[in-house]
Amino acid sequence: MLFSVVIISVALVVFLFKYFTGNQGPNPFGVDTREPLKPLVTDEKEKNKVLKQGFLASKVPENLDAIVIGSGIGGLGLAVLLAKVGKRVLVLEQHDRAGGCCHTFTEKGFEFDVGIHYIGDLLEHKPFRCFLDQLTNGQLQWVPLENPFDKVVLGPPENRRVYPIYSGRDRFPEELKKCFPGEEKAIDKYMELVKKAGRGVWILAMLKLLPMPLAKFLVYTGLANRLSPFFKYASRSLTEVVNELTDNKDLRAVFSYIFGTYGNIPKDASFSMHSLLVCHYLHGAWYPKGGASEIAYHMIPIIKKAGGAVLVRAPVNRILFNEAREAYGVSVMKGQEEVHVHAPMVISDAGLFNTYQQLLPKELQALPAVQTQLGMMKNGVGGLSMFLGLNGTKEELDLKADNYWIFTENNLDELVESYMNGNREEAARSIPLLFVASPSAKDPTWEKRQPGKSTLSLVTIAKYEWFEEWKDGKVNNRGTDYKELKETFINTIVDTVVQIYPNLKDRIEYVDVGTPITNTHYIAAPRGEIYGCDHGTARFSPNLNATIRPQTPLKNLYLTGQDVFVCGFAGALAGALTCGSVILNRNLHLDTIALAKSLNNSKHKKKL
Repeated sequence: MLFSVVIISVALVVFLFKYFTGNQGPNPFGVDTREPLKPLVTDEKEKNKVLKQGFLASKVPENLDAIVIGSGIGGLGLAVLLAKVGKRVLVLEQHDRAGGCCHTFTEKGFEFDVGIHYIGDLLEHKPFRCFLDQLTNGQLQWVPLENPFDKVVLGPPENRRVYPIYSGRDRFPEELKKCFPGEEKAIDKYMELVKKAGRGVWILAMLKLLPMPLAKFLVYTGLANRLSPFFKYASRSLTEVVNELTDNKDLRAVFSYIFGTYGNIPKDASFSMHSLLVCHYLHGAWYPKGGASEIAYHMIPIIKKAGGAVLVRAPVNRILFNEAREAYGVSVMKGQEEVHVHAPMVISDAGLFNTYQQLLPKELQALPAVQTQLGMMKNGVGGLSMFLGLNGTKEELDLKADNYWIFTENNLDELVESYMNGNREEAARSIPLLFVASPSAKDPTWEKRQPGKSTLSLVTIAKYEWFEEWKDGKVNNRGTDYKELKETFINTIVDTVVQIYPNLKDRIEYVDVGTPITNTHYIAAPRGEIYGCDHGTARFSPNLNATIRPQTPLKNLYLTGQDVFVCGFAGALAGALTCGSVILNRNLHLDTIALAKSLNNSKHKKKL
């Protein structure tokens, strides 16, 4: 028996070595494609020529290699990877502009971002920064936020505590220790566990890239758990781990505050998922210079140069399959007519639920393998966003390039559970958590583009069921009751914000709220979620991560984006890298690391 185990283990090691180093397909990162920086384009009409190319059958390129459904960063990222190796890719977006949660919109002269508030891990020598530079040919610039980049606010106005969150591997824990004297051991242990769990994320990519039989072997033998500490901590809740470290309730809350970036309250959240976010911002936070629309704006030309296109107002209503259950194209609704577009490969960035439940024929939805995957996942929490247009500069309004996380108390689990279990009217009057950011203060080009104006973007969570009865109404006219409910949320949020930013009083020129059903309309979120499928502890089992992968049970149909890997900008791009690795038959995760290392070494040699 022991001899058999040894033989299998040796064979596994040899196979893994060959699989992860013996690349076969074309490499999108084979050369550094960065170009000299071009002048920033601020003319909205010029940018819209790229971002708002409407769908027409005559605009569809011939001899397509692939169709991507959805222009979120997971879809655009994958399309660029394929374009860089000469593939003709058509990206189809149901909204009237490209970018998914990276898009911006303008109302009453104010520009608002909808999903890009801050991005981490963008030091110049890091693989993630290298990846983004290659996806935009070096044209996307990043501006660092203030340090501290986050401020955690706990308690009611009469007993408010503010804890600054600093970036820096050493400074982050050092500053926490200043705020919580006597808790040094707890803070050091927290950092140790966060780094251990976060560094083990490579196991997710490995399970999704290995052939299914081998991935399942790692799962069912327990080797996946032994290879990386990620899964050891993935099954433990954030509350469970943090409560073992300290009895200080404020420190527990500060350890846990960033759960809002993936949507699960601490008692339901996976400690490993939480660790990924803490590690992501450990070296700082950045914002795209020129605003979030710059991301898609600099990616689309690369797709177009390779013979592809990114077309908007192109709602895909179904994926086309032949009798052998092979995907061979999509159907796009143009008015009341269907336009069929053909390609040998279809890749969905529309999310797991939309892809399987909305875009497949009924008989294929019923396949056991499809139902198994659907049964493993559940919808994430709904998001509610508020947009404030302000009269005044950042100096006049005392707005900075940082973020506030505001909680009405430090008992985060009870606080949010009570809110989510209440009725909608009570919830609207008592919002327990609020993320507040000023995109205008983060962007150094803002004052030139929109002088004398400022903006705030605010986000909280909300139940889809609170708004579901209005889901079939017109987006700008859902009725008086809906408007009154939104007004209640607005009043509650404004009252909270003015307490933090007293200079905002009487400076508000524009205000509106996007509810979960707004998310359904604009970004096709099935139940108003902004983070895709739920990110609780069940999401991070070895078996689920081996099963939910770019390959679907249907030939020539693939998945990309945050449901393939994890949520957020970086998570969706990791999903694109993983999907690209499968399609191109090489490990693109390792390719990005290799290019970053090569560029860093070259830069170091030049200095010498």
